[in-house]
Amino acid sequence: MKNQVTSYVLIRYQFPKTIAIKARREIPYEFKLASRLLLDEMVFEFNKHRLEEQINDAIDQQDIEQFNALSKQYAKYVK
Repeated sequence: MKNQVTSYVLIRYQFPKTIAIKARREIPYEFKLASRLLLDEMVFEFNKHRLEEQINDAIDQQDIEQFNALSKQYAKYVK
């Protein structure tokens, strides 16, 4: 697979010369993809649990309008 490349240039300032030190680090595409998928899953689960708590609070308070609105949002997570 294609590697994503990140390049850095580190400069040490010395009077009267400047010396540039170049560093290069390659991060495999698989690592970036795996980390992105993990973060997406964590955000998905957090939002789903937050909606469940809000729906339970609406049921406890017997707020039908809020329950209906939250249920429509929660339906996207259940599919």
